[in-house]
Amino acid sequence: MEKLILEGNLAEMKVTGLFGYPVEHSLSPAMHNNAFKELNLNYLYLPFAVKKENLEEAVNGMRGMNLRGVNVTIPHKQEVIPYLDELSEEAKLIGAVNTIENRDGKLIGYNTDGRGFIRSLREEGNFDPKSKKALLIGAGGAARAVAFQLALEGISELYISDLNFELAQNLAKDISNKLNIAKVEIIDAIDLNQTVSKVDLLIDATPVGMYPKVDVKPVVSTGSLHKDLLVYDLVYNPLDTVLLKAAKRSGAKAVSGLGMLLYQGAIAFEIWTGKDAPIAVMREALEKGLKY
Repeated sequence: MEKLILEGNLAEMKVTGLFGYPVEHSLSPAMHNNAFKELNLNYLYLPFAVKKENLEEAVNGMRGMNLRGVNVTIPHKQEVIPYLDELSEEAKLIGAVNTIENRDGKLIGYNTDGRGFIRSLREEGNFDPKSKKALLIGAGGAARAVAFQLALEGISELYISDLNFELAQNLAKDISNKLNIAKVEIIDAIDLNQTVSKVDLLIDATPVGMYPKVDVKPVVSTGSLHKDLLVYDLVYNPLDTVLLKAAKRSGAKAVSGLGMLLYQGAIAFEIWTGKDAPIAVMREALEKGLKY
């Protein structure tokens, strides 16, 4: 983590941070602190290593210490919900929180992951998901946010695949029960490559290809990738995963998960500060922090 130099009136400084365990490798402190500095805001972002058994005390401590807000990461995104006063609509639908705002002692939970993904999809992939077909590989926490946001944006067909069939089934049922979407279907490994050939968007929400295990087989056959496809890998370290390399070779458009990390953070920044996030500065801080 880069060295912090505190400036301004410390007594009036607004403190934000990250609740998770572990948190020492997070890129969020550098991203947010550089953004605060760029806009001359008297804010500070700190990582807080919060174990499961201490989560309730940590959340209550936000009020006691008047923290302006925090991000929430593994393993607390679902477990934190009972300790909050209010949830945004996205957080209610997804059933997970990644950002908390302390509004004069009232703790409000948001989920900016899905909106961050869509913003990245539009700005970096030039892709509008409305009336499109998508295949989502993975059904964990980040995948839930992506799936629900795609449904909210008007995706016409959503195919979900996960090695844990029950996890994929629960996500598909949850979306179908809560939102009006034309088609949600679970895909097994046998039909995976055939499904790739008929969708507009492929999202890999698994850790396959993440540093340091970069030399692995991609989650789908490279022969199933095609030039009319946008491939989005939620992994951002390395920026160019084995899947994205294969996508480029096939003529498909490829987008790294760094954009989702960037924009979910930017939305949180805007919730806490009421200011437009300095995207270029935040992106530079993330890229400098990558290990691969």
